[in-house]
Amino acid sequence: MPRRRQSHSPRPRPALRRGAAATAATAVAAVCAALAAPSAHSTPDPTPAPARATVVAPPRVAPYIDITMSKPSLVQAARATGQKKYVLAFALGSSGGCDPKWGGTVAIDDARIKNDVAALKALGGDVVVATGGAIGPYLEHTCSSATALKNAYKKVLDTVGSNHLDVDVEASIPQDMVNRALAQLQAERGTSVSYTLRVQGQDYGLDPYSLQVLQSAKARGVQVTVNPMLMNFGYSGNWGDAMVSAARATVGQLRTVWTGKSDAQLYRMLGVTPMIGRNDSGMTTTQADARKVLSFAKANHIASIGLWSAGRDNGGCPGGGVSPTCSGISQSNWEFTNILKGYTG
Repeated sequence: MPRRRQSHSPRPRPALRRGAAATAATAVAAVCAALAAPSAHSTPDPTPAPARATVVAPPRVAPYIDITMSKPSLVQAARATGQKKYVLAFALGSSGGCDPKWGGTVAIDDARIKNDVAALKALGGDVVVATGGAIGPYLEHTCSSATALKNAYKKVLDTVGSNHLDVDVEASIPQDMVNRALAQLQAERGTSVSYTLRVQGQDYGLDPYSLQVLQSAKARGVQVTVNPMLMNFGYSGNWGDAMVSAARATVGQLRTVWTGKSDAQLYRMLGVTPMIGRNDSGMTTTQADARKVLSFAKANHIASIGLWSAGRDNGGCPGGGVSPTCSGISQSNWEFTNILKGYTG
């Protein structure tokens, strides 16, 4: 914003004769008054830029829940566990293009979902809207401009009364367009934004493409929580230790992007989300592994913890394969949620 020009001090003048002093003083006062008065030809001060909204804090703990499935409901999960904040997965593009629908097919204002969210909020709960995921179609692909994408995000957020957005990147996206949309969204309404990203390995951290997404976010001024998916990556040794190692490696990568931040600040940008029970690539997240992740979170005061997913948090198929409705291991109902829900930062 242009700065106002600085006025210069007048040059020293010779002392006035006593007889002319009063006349001179009157003349000087008249000149000063004229200078102070607004001129028809003066340039007005520039209009101040609109204030940028303050970004809200994301929930400390929020399990993902496949909202296209009717069970478990948000209220059922909240009453069973006391955990009252959840991530709604996933708002996607649809046959209508840049028109968000749950899972790509269920109306954003579906009565069952809206009523479930309203009942959760009546209990003191809140929700995060997640886009992207493993399948698509991504809103980030079907919307053709940053403004259109921002408006699609707003439509979903407003429908469920949320100001928290999670962008789950498991495919390539138009990075600059997405981050321009997110920057606009944050400037307008202070929406919390998390990027949920793939991990390449326990000592590597995020895959190279995910790091590019974050570099773009930094360039566009998006304030983000970085949420590595602690699932389905190469490792050796103990799986719980490998998840913690991957989280630490991710912080090392954040250090190369946000170079001016301290380690404490970088950890406050970090979220973690394990896949409970059996993972798609053969590893198994046990209750002991979840406790290791929790201990790491507490020791480093990270931003948030999630889990995939609330619908799997039961022992309905011990010894089975990977399922969307059970963990595949022996456990009590809601055991992982109950382990992780006490995290307070």
